[in-house]
Amino acid sequence: MNARLEGSGPSDERPPAFPAWPDPSPLLDAYRALTPGSAQLAKRALGVLANGVSTDTRVFEPYGIFIDRAQGREKWDVDGNRYLDFFGGHGALMLGHSHPKVVAAVRQAFQNGIQFAANHPGELLWAEAIQRCFPSGERVRFTGSGSEATLLAIRMARAYSGRAKLVRIMSHYHGWHDLAVSGYSGQFDGSAAPGVLPEIAANTLLVRPDDIAGLKACLAQHAGQIAAIIVEPLGAHFGHTPTSDEFLLEAAAEARRRGVLLIFDEVISAFRVGLGGMQGYLGLRPDLTCLAKIAAGGMPGGVVIGSAEVMSVLDSKDALGHPNPRKVLHQGTFTGNPVTAAAAVVTIAEIADGDLCARASQLAAGAREALNALFERRAAGWLAYGRFSSLNVLPIDPVRRDPRLLSQADYMARDLTRLGALRMALNLEGVDIGARGAAFLSGVHTQDDVDRLVEAFDRALARLEAR
Repeated sequence: MNARLEGSGPSDERPPAFPAWPDPSPLLDAYRALTPGSAQLAKRALGVLANGVSTDTRVFEPYGIFIDRAQGREKWDVDGNRYLDFFGGHGALMLGHSHPKVVAAVRQAFQNGIQFAANHPGELLWAEAIQRCFPSGERVRFTGSGSEATLLAIRMARAYSGRAKLVRIMSHYHGWHDLAVSGYSGQFDGSAAPGVLPEIAANTLLVRPDDIAGLKACLAQHAGQIAAIIVEPLGAHFGHTPTSDEFLLEAAAEARRRGVLLIFDEVISAFRVGLGGMQGYLGLRPDLTCLAKIAAGGMPGGVVIGSAEVMSVLDSKDALGHPNPRKVLHQGTFTGNPVTAAAAVVTIAEIADGDLCARASQLAAGAREALNALFERRAAGWLAYGRFSSLNVLPIDPVRRDPRLLSQADYMARDLTRLGALRMALNLEGVDIGARGAAFLSGVHTQDDVDRLVEAFDRALARLEAR
């Protein structure tokens, strides 16, 4: 028996891969002429890296740019081309690249030793910095990445509750592990993704984004069997596929009413929405929260925080001093790494001292407004949308540019061919965003950067119209 989708949704199809480019193409010809060094390295990569990349999010046809160095808001490829960076390390770099204070902290940490295989004061400073920002974090445990954080949180929820089933929101991303991959970009019927056992997928219940009625029906139908609900509080990839605040509030209330744990995946939203993440913005207190990216100082690392009661499943002994029968085993060579801890402590302090979340959100709002004005002026089939420091662009029929006219299916079925062409055109204009149309403003971007971004979009759209 496979896990089932609660309510109707889009068909069980993967997003289309970028098709082969037509030959000849003026846009492609210009891209190849600009990036011959990247082309050579991409050819080498096919001989050593699976699929030619280190992560699927870097797949780009015919090849992606190879970056040589980065500083502040800019990065340079191996051909010496300079790009104003709005991808920001997949959203992990709120302070931009190589911030002087972070570099100094990391350099000192390297000199002290990069791996102690022991407890160290830096991990306490890091944990205390997290606690000051997140009231829900009565206890803290570090992991090696965001994916590891969600994997641990789900296991902890099952150990604490003694229940097997997990409610997930279709398209929300919680990492690449077995418990999270089905229902992210495919298998919307609840079937198992390739390499995942059917019995694992069978314990995952999928609900459509913003489907409050479907969520309530799911919780009622499987009462007493559900360990937790896990959500990205702004929607998939920081609102790339949006989820409303109303849905979150209803989900939290229903979870509390039915004794189901609530897990917030704030891997991206923590220290972007604000110091307390989306839960602080909404005044919610999830049972468990998963952090990474900015919370790890833009370095490899992750964090699980939660109530002392739920986090007690990590304790070796119970309240009476006996061996804990619900003990969850968690190990990791690089958890709480001293170099990551040093970067994280400095990053969190810098964001707090400079009120950088509010600054980045203000710049992003202005960018979205300016881009939509540009799209309207050019009668272009694009929409800029998002919240806080996010900037997403969606290929859309110009007459349906009003977000109120869009459905979740519109966001999930975006035209990746057009998005790939747009990113390529922007690269030619000295700007880089994500291949799926996602971009991030940071605390070190300026209004001049936003103006340059809008001008680059204007020229990029002209290139696309000339294809």
